[in-house]
Amino acid sequence: MAIGRKEVEHIATLARLSLGEEEKARLEKDLNAILGYVEKLSALDTKGVEPTSHTLEITNAFREDVLKPFEKGEKILGNAPAKRETFFQVPPIAEDVSST
Repeated sequence: MAIGRKEVEHIATLARLSLGEEEKARLEKDLNAILGYVEKLSALDTKGVEPTSHTLEITNAFREDVLKPFEKGEKILGNAPAKRETFFQVPPIAEDVSST
């Protein structure tokens, strides 16, 4: 399936893009190249190939989450314009609509 100028303009409209004629021509060429590559991939026999979500065999690249006491909390809260107990106090950002 080839993409023509009309499809490029439709895609640009959906994406709310304003494209010049040169950009439309380049995008038409690029999209057709991508579709051609996808057609080549579709022709490959992938029976027996396990689906992958990552190219490397990584199960978990993160360290274990360890809870540690933070000793500078009071010093940091001392810089706050307002605090309540061990929390920063900030102005409300939403109205209380529960009474309406």
